[in-house]
Amino acid sequence: MSGARLLEGQLEARGRKVAVVAARFNDFIVASLLKGAQTAWARHGGALEDLLVVRVPGAFELPVTARKLAASGRYDAVVALGCVIRGGTPHFEYVAGECAGGLQRAALETLVPIIFGVLTVETVEQAIERAATGEGNKGGEAMEAALEMAGVFAELGS
Repeated sequence: MSGARLLEGQLEARGRKVAVVAARFNDFIVASLLKGAQTAWARHGGALEDLLVVRVPGAFELPVTARKLAASGRYDAVVALGCVIRGGTPHFEYVAGECAGGLQRAALETLVPIIFGVLTVETVEQAIERAATGEGNKGGEAMEAALEMAGVFAELGS
């Protein structure tokens, strides 16, 4: 619709405070996601002292930690990073589903953007591809989504 007012967040980290909560389980993948998020933060002008990284045991612990960080009022956005790889048991469905639902509930309860940067993949190869350094790193994409949403929320006001 022409003439409509458009509000979009910018990829700007200056002046923002963001927390990243990252699972240690499958760290051979999550470490690369975390590096991608930190690289995106720096690329968009973020100060090192304005980025907090919290490590937790696994993806199941991400929602409660993200909610606590969001509820603190200290962060403009929270990025949750993890990796759940399907195995031969129903464990995947429980962990991936509860993680996604918990992160969504935490965002709705706190009204702070909580970005889902958790890979839910069929194979290790898929995880490696999505966590590769450079373009397409899902950790970097999650950080950029957090910056954009922080900007949108700042424009919308309280």
